[in-house]
Amino acid sequence: MNALRQFYLEIPVVTRAYTTVCVLTTLAVHLDLVSPLQLYFNPTLIVHKFQIWRLATTFLYFGTIGISFFFNMVFTYRYCRMLEDGSFRGRSSDFVMMFIFGGVLMTFFGIFVNLLFLGQAFTLMLVYVWSRRNPLVPMNFFGVLNFQAPYLPWVLLCCSMILGNTVWVDVIGMGVGHIYYVLEDVYPTLSNGYRLIKTPYFLKRLFNEHIERNFQTAAEDRPGGFPWGGEGQPLLPEENADDGQDEEPANPAAPAAAAPQ
Repeated sequence: MNALRQFYLEIPVVTRAYTTVCVLTTLAVHLDLVSPLQLYFNPTLIVHKFQIWRLATTFLYFGTIGISFFFNMVFTYRYCRMLEDGSFRGRSSDFVMMFIFGGVLMTFFGIFVNLLFLGQAFTLMLVYVWSRRNPLVPMNFFGVLNFQAPYLPWVLLCCSMILGNTVWVDVIGMGVGHIYYVLEDVYPTLSNGYRLIKTPYFLKRLFNEHIERNFQTAAEDRPGGFPWGGEGQPLLPEENADDGQDEEPANPAAPAAAAPQ
């Protein structure tokens, strides 16, 4: 029990909080403590009945306990933790801001496609952002298909189509992930570009990040581009060496992520 408790406490705070609430919500439904009818996204009930909690619970319920729930939790935990330990290391407040930004956009798009639960779309957003920020990581899908990380969301989309599931979940997750990636990683690097997503001060203070510590993200964790279909290496941010010599970009140190086998 001590080892399990230690493992749980070692999980980054945002990942630990989100996955814990997701599991507890699903267990509550499984034990008939609450009904899925009280959790699903319904704009009419939110506006006219002031059932505001539905804006959050639509991201917390992943269906009945079974193999599908297990895979969803593995994907959510894995990629949420790799993001928080990687490109969001030391920036938990920015990670929470990504949650808020993604949740607001998904809620807006969910109105038009009539999705009841958006948890899987949220997971796809996490997968998409991680895959774009780790373009060199090799992937293996059930020991059959080998590809690089940026293709992972598209592989999952194809699997949903093959299994006959609605593709809107994957499309919304990937779309919101791409919007966040462009606004956070692409646009600020352009001439006259700047960050459009600002983390509120109260979030920084909540995570004790309001004091400037000159934290530098490791080179392998910084965002980079990916030459889709090309033979060249992914574009990584340039670094200025003190001696004026060019340096070779380091290979990402992110763990090799594979889809659950």
